[in-house]
Formats: sequence, structure tokens, C-alpha cells
Amino acid sequence: MKKIFSILCVVCLAVMSFTACGTANPAQTSDDPAKISVVATIFPQYDFVRAIAGDKVNLTMLLPPGSESHSYEPTTRDITNIQSSDLFIYVGGESDEWIADVLDSMDQSKMQILTLMDCVDVVEEVLVEGMEEEEEEAEEGTEEGTEEGEGEEAPEYDEHVWTSPKNAKLIVEKITAALVALDEANADAYLANKTAYLAKLDDLDAQFQSVVDNAARKTIVFGDRFPFRYFADAYGLDYYAAFPGCSTETEPSAATVRFLIDKIKAENIPVVFHIELANEQMAETISESTGAKVLLLHACHNISKDDFTAGVTYLDLMTGNVSALREALA
Repeated sequence: MKKIFSILCVVCLAVMSFTACGTANPAQTSDDPAKISVVATIFPQYDFVRAIAGDKVNLTMLLPPGSESHSYEPTTRDITNIQSSDLFIYVGGESDEWIADVLDSMDQSKMQILTLMDCVDVVEEVLVEGMEEEEEEAEEGTEEGTEEGEGEEAPEYDEHVWTSPKNAKLIVEKITAALVALDEANADAYLANKTAYLAKLDDLDAQFQSVVDNAARKTIVFGDRFPFRYFADAYGLDYYAAFPGCSTETEPSAATVRFLIDKIKAENIPVVFHIELANEQMAETISESTGAKVLLLHACHNISKDDFTAGVTYLDLMTGNVSALREALA
């Protein structure tokens, strides 16, 4: 509730200072009034637009490079960027609940809005064996259970739709259609870039499938959160992890760590994964007890400042994941 209140305060300030200057966003391209403006909340859709549109749009990513996406709170400048955009792209899950309040405060008649979760078939977030439920959710479930079964909670859908290259293709198709509708003068360029990019995603998909088809095992283990449900479903992988993908928990119980250690030992699993911009301590602890190698499997939520400056892309990160997965399934 405090977070929503603070965001509403930011919205009010943004409306009152719409033309005010702000600190330059390092994830913002040139501000050419002749070009359409596209605002993306996080890295995946930012990079998809970058691949399709190149320098033909003014493109902004709200989440600063190197930041943790689940703790992001918008600034006044972020709100004004959304308000002045022609196309606003966000994920659409529970982590983006603040966006509904922001959009309700704006005139949306001159902007297109696209959510990644509307581009694909979504699945519910699940707790697999050994995975910890968030404390807050567990307490809420207990309280609801004492109220004679009233108010059954709506399903929570996994937000990390872009982790599957198959889903990435569907998202790219929708983004391209939105760009073409907004900017017919550059439609041919957008469509040509889309075709070339889809071919690269097809190649990436084939690489992952080849790794899985030739693997000695089909199980991966994360000493971390698990934002790879769509990826695992796409390639028929089993998985174990400490927390679900959108969990805010960082300290696992001893029972959870022991479960993952026992699972790695029982199945002789050679790799324990962690995700980007996360504390690797849990993975290191599991490694010390099992001899499993600690590797990164990049969920592409966000990238470091150095990687952003270097122009690292979704395809670069996912290609690195091919090699990491090969080693984990060896």
C-alpha cells in the first residue's frame, strides 16, 4: 500500500511538471520530435524494439541498467515519458500493478499500449517440490483459510514470458504490428527487420532444442529464484529452485538448501544456476556441498551498466545460455 501511495504522489508531481526537465536516462535514445516515441519498462521489450526499429524511433527503457526489476519504483521523469509516448510496452503481471494507476491518470487516446502477457498463452506460477512460498502469501493464505473459505485468491500468472524464444517470436510480431500502425512511413524497414530477427530467434530455438535432444538429463537446479517456467515448458525440462520467479525472498530455509543439495547429489547434477544481478551466496553454498559448478542462466530481466554500454542484446544473453544449458545437462 505504501508503494502504491508513493507512486500516486509521483504521478501527481509528473502531471504538474509535465514540461519540466529531468535527469537524462542512460537507456534513452535521441529525442527527435519527428520520430515516434516508444517507452518500454524493462530490457526484453526494449531490446526487441531496438532490433526492429533501429534509430527510427525515440526509445526509452524505464528500468535503469543494473537495477533489480521487482523493486523498481517510477520517477517523475518516468511518468512523463509514459505520458508522452506513442507506444508504451510493459509486462502486464502482478509486478506491474502500479501501471494501472498511472495509466488511469492519463489521456490514453493518442497512445498505443501493449502488454507482453497479452502476446502469448500465459501459465500459472507454481511451487514445485522443495520451493519456498513467500512468507506474505503463506500468511495471507492462512488468514483466508480462517474465514470459512471466502474470497478464493485469483491465480497468479508467471510474468517471464520472454524467456522462451518461441514466445519472443510472438512478442516481436505484436511489437512490429504496433510500430507499423503508428509509423507507416517506416513500415517496410520494420517488416524487413522483423523477418531478419525472427530468423535469428528460430536459430536460437533450434540451438536450445538440439542441446536438450542430445542431453544426458533433463533436470536443472537453481540456487535462486526461477523465472524460467516458459523456457522449461518449451523444451520439456524439469527444474528445482529455492523460490518462484517473482519471489522477493532472498534467504532460503535450511530445509530448502538441504533439499537442493540432496537433489544434486542424488541425480549427479553437474551445475547449479543463479540468475543475473542476484546474490550468488546460496548457489555457492550448494556448490561447496556438492561440487556442482556455479553458472549464470540469464533471465534477461535487466543487464548491468557495462553490458548496456557495450550494446549487449537479448540474443547475446540467450546464446550464452545455450552453452550454460549444455554444460548443465551434460
